Amino acid sequence: MVRMSAEERRESVIRAATEEFGRGGYYGTSTEAIAKRVGVSQPYLFRLFPGKRAIFLAAAERCVEDTIRMFEQATEGLEGDEALHAMAEAYTRAMAEQPARLMMQMQMYLAVAAAEEEGDREFGEAVRAGWMRLWDTIDLPLGACVADTTEFMAYGMLINCLVAMGFPREHRVWEGLHTVPFERRAGAPDA
Repeated sequence: MVRMSAEERRESVIRAATEEFGRGGYYGTSTEAIAKRVGVSQPYLFRLFPGKRAIFLAAAERCVEDTIRMFEQATEGLEGDEALHAMAEAYTRAMAEQPARLMMQMQMYLAVAAAEEEGDREFGEAVRAGWMRLWDTIDLPLGACVADTTEFMAYGMLINCLVAMGFPREHRVWEGLHTVPFERRAGAPDA
Protein backbone atom coordinates (compact mmCIF):
# COMPACT_ATOMS: atom_id res chain seq x y z
CA MET A 1 0.00 0.00 0.00
CA VAL A 2 1.32 3.45 -0.97
CA ARG A 3 1.45 5.96 1.85
CA MET A 4 -0.13 9.37 1.21
CA SER A 5 1.58 12.62 2.06
CA ALA A 6 -0.14 15.09 4.38
CA GLU A 7 -1.04 17.23 1.34
CA GLU A 8 -2.60 14.23 -0.43
CA ARG A 9 -4.56 13.40 2.74
CA ARG A 10 -5.65 17.02 2.95
CA GLU A 11 -6.97 16.79 -0.62
CA SER A 12 -8.79 13.57 0.29
CA VAL A 13 -10.38 15.34 3.25
CA ILE A 14 -11.55 18.23 1.07
CA ARG A 15 -13.12 15.83 -1.46
CA ALA A 16 -14.78 13.80 1.31
CA ALA A 17 -15.95 16.96 3.08
CA THR A 18 -17.53 18.23 -0.14
CA GLU A 19 -19.55 15.01 -0.39
CA GLU A 20 -20.48 14.89 3.30
CA PHE A 21 -21.30 18.59 3.73
CA GLY A 22 -23.14 18.57 0.40
CA ARG A 23 -25.37 15.81 1.68
CA GLY A 24 -25.76 16.81 5.35
CA GLY A 25 -24.95 20.50 5.54
CA TYR A 26 -22.61 22.16 7.97
CA TYR A 27 -24.62 21.45 11.10
CA GLY A 28 -25.74 17.96 10.05
CA THR A 29 -22.28 16.63 9.18
CA SER A 30 -19.92 15.25 11.76
CA THR A 31 -16.16 15.34 11.47
CA GLU A 32 -16.35 11.66 12.36
CA ALA A 33 -18.22 10.98 9.09
CA ILE A 34 -15.56 12.89 7.12
CA ALA A 35 -12.71 11.06 8.87
CA LYS A 36 -14.40 7.71 8.25
CA ARG A 37 -14.89 8.46 4.54
CA VAL A 38 -11.19 9.34 4.20
CA GLY A 39 -10.07 6.43 6.36
CA VAL A 40 -8.29 8.45 9.03
CA SER A 41 -8.87 9.06 12.72
CA GLN A 42 -10.46 12.27 13.97
CA PRO A 43 -7.23 13.27 15.75
CA TYR A 44 -5.38 12.95 12.43
CA LEU A 45 -8.12 14.98 10.73
CA PHE A 46 -7.52 17.77 13.27
CA ARG A 47 -3.79 17.71 12.55
CA LEU A 48 -4.67 18.59 8.95
CA PHE A 49 -7.37 21.18 9.82
CA PRO A 50 -7.90 23.06 13.10
CA GLY A 51 -11.62 22.26 13.23
CA LYS A 52 -14.87 21.58 11.43
CA ARG A 53 -15.24 25.19 10.34
CA ALA A 54 -11.82 25.11 8.64
CA ILE A 55 -12.73 21.89 6.85
CA PHE A 56 -16.02 23.39 5.64
CA LEU A 57 -14.36 26.60 4.45
CA ALA A 58 -11.65 24.61 2.62
CA ALA A 59 -14.35 22.58 0.86
CA ALA A 60 -16.30 25.77 0.05
CA GLU A 61 -13.16 27.43 -1.34
CA ARG A 62 -12.40 24.39 -3.48
CA CYS A 63 -15.95 24.36 -4.81
CA VAL A 64 -15.70 28.01 -5.83
CA GLU A 65 -12.20 27.62 -7.30
CA ASP A 66 -13.22 24.57 -9.33
CA THR A 67 -16.22 26.48 -10.70
CA ILE A 68 -14.07 29.52 -11.53
CA ARG A 69 -11.51 27.33 -13.30
CA MET A 70 -14.30 25.62 -15.26
CA PHE A 71 -15.67 28.99 -16.46
CA GLU A 72 -12.20 30.32 -17.30
CA GLN A 73 -11.43 27.26 -19.40
CA ALA A 74 -14.82 27.43 -21.11
CA THR A 75 -14.41 31.09 -22.07
CA GLU A 76 -10.75 31.11 -23.09
CA GLY A 77 -10.55 33.37 -26.14
CA LEU A 78 -14.32 34.01 -26.13
CA GLU A 79 -16.49 36.94 -25.16
CA GLY A 80 -20.08 38.08 -25.36
CA ASP A 81 -22.64 35.53 -26.55
CA GLU A 82 -19.99 32.93 -27.35
CA ALA A 83 -18.67 33.12 -23.78
CA LEU A 84 -22.22 33.07 -22.41
CA HIS A 85 -23.08 29.86 -24.26
CA ALA A 86 -19.75 28.23 -23.43
CA MET A 87 -20.26 28.91 -19.71
CA ALA A 88 -23.87 27.71 -19.84
CA GLU A 89 -22.81 24.48 -21.51
CA ALA A 90 -19.93 23.94 -19.07
CA TYR A 91 -22.16 24.58 -16.06
CA THR A 92 -24.93 22.31 -17.30
CA ARG A 93 -22.40 19.53 -17.93
CA ALA A 94 -20.75 20.01 -14.52
CA MET A 95 -24.05 19.83 -12.68
CA ALA A 96 -24.87 16.53 -14.39
CA GLU A 97 -21.39 15.07 -13.87
CA GLN A 98 -20.53 16.52 -10.44
CA PRO A 99 -23.66 16.76 -8.30
CA ALA A 100 -21.56 17.03 -5.12
CA ARG A 101 -20.36 20.46 -6.31
CA LEU A 102 -23.96 21.62 -6.71
CA MET A 103 -25.00 20.37 -3.31
CA MET A 104 -21.95 21.94 -1.68
CA GLN A 105 -22.86 25.27 -3.29
CA MET A 106 -26.35 25.10 -1.86
CA GLN A 107 -25.04 24.15 1.59
CA MET A 108 -22.58 27.06 1.53
CA TYR A 109 -25.44 29.54 1.25
CA LEU A 110 -27.43 27.85 4.01
CA ALA A 111 -24.45 27.69 6.37
CA VAL A 112 -23.75 31.40 5.90
CA ALA A 113 -27.39 32.29 6.56
CA ALA A 114 -27.46 30.17 9.72
CA ALA A 115 -24.18 31.60 11.02
CA GLU A 116 -25.30 35.17 10.40
CA GLU A 117 -28.60 34.47 12.13
CA GLU A 118 -26.45 33.77 15.20
CA GLY A 119 -24.43 36.97 14.70
CA ASP A 120 -21.38 35.32 13.08
CA ARG A 121 -20.57 37.45 10.03
CA GLU A 122 -16.99 36.22 9.75
CA PHE A 123 -18.08 32.80 8.54
CA GLY A 124 -19.86 34.35 5.57
CA GLU A 125 -17.05 36.72 4.63
CA ALA A 126 -14.93 33.93 3.11
CA VAL A 127 -17.91 32.50 1.22
CA ARG A 128 -18.96 35.94 -0.04
CA ALA A 129 -15.39 36.72 -1.16
CA GLY A 130 -15.34 33.49 -3.17
CA TRP A 131 -18.74 34.25 -4.64
CA MET A 132 -17.52 37.70 -5.74
CA ARG A 133 -14.51 36.10 -7.48
CA LEU A 134 -16.99 33.83 -9.25
CA TRP A 135 -19.16 36.84 -10.20
CA ASP A 136 -16.12 38.63 -11.67
CA THR A 137 -15.06 35.51 -13.58
CA ILE A 138 -18.49 35.44 -15.24
CA ASP A 139 -18.84 39.19 -15.62
CA LEU A 140 -15.64 39.87 -17.58
CA PRO A 141 -16.25 37.62 -20.62
CA LEU A 142 -19.79 38.99 -20.77
CA GLY A 143 -18.37 42.47 -21.31
CA ALA A 144 -18.84 43.57 -17.68
CA CYS A 145 -22.57 43.76 -18.32
CA VAL A 146 -24.36 43.66 -14.98
CA ALA A 147 -27.66 42.65 -16.61
CA ASP A 148 -26.12 39.68 -18.45
CA THR A 149 -24.14 38.54 -15.40
CA THR A 150 -27.23 38.83 -13.20
CA GLU A 151 -29.30 36.83 -15.68
CA PHE A 152 -26.61 34.15 -15.96
CA MET A 153 -26.33 33.83 -12.18
CA ALA A 154 -30.14 33.78 -11.82
CA TYR A 155 -30.48 30.97 -14.34
CA GLY A 156 -27.66 29.12 -12.59
CA MET A 157 -29.44 29.37 -9.24
CA LEU A 158 -32.68 28.17 -10.82
CA ILE A 159 -30.82 25.17 -12.23
CA ASN A 160 -29.26 24.55 -8.80
CA CYS A 161 -32.68 24.59 -7.15
CA LEU A 162 -34.32 22.32 -9.73
CA VAL A 163 -31.49 19.79 -9.55
CA ALA A 164 -31.33 19.93 -5.74
CA MET A 165 -35.08 19.29 -5.52
CA GLY A 166 -34.75 16.34 -7.89
CA PHE A 167 -36.88 17.58 -10.77
CA PRO A 168 -36.14 15.29 -13.73
CA ARG A 169 -35.05 17.03 -16.94
CA GLU A 170 -38.30 16.10 -18.68
CA HIS A 171 -40.45 17.81 -16.01
CA ARG A 172 -42.37 20.88 -17.20
CA VAL A 173 -40.47 23.20 -14.83
CA TRP A 174 -37.43 22.80 -17.12
CA GLU A 175 -39.30 23.90 -20.29
CA GLY A 176 -37.98 27.45 -20.22
CA LEU A 177 -34.43 26.08 -19.97
CA HIS A 178 -34.75 23.51 -22.78
CA THR A 179 -34.26 26.22 -25.36
CA VAL A 180 -30.75 27.54 -25.65
CA PRO A 181 -29.99 28.38 -22.00
CA PHE A 182 -29.16 31.94 -21.12
CA GLU A 183 -30.04 33.17 -24.61
CA ARG A 184 -30.19 36.91 -24.71
CA ARG A 185 -33.68 37.96 -25.51
CA ALA A 186 -34.20 39.89 -28.73
CA GLY A 187 -34.55 43.55 -27.96
CA ALA A 188 -33.42 43.23 -24.35
CA PRO A 189 -31.38 46.20 -23.21
CA ASP A 190 -27.64 45.55 -22.74
CA ALA A 191 -27.52 47.69 -19.57
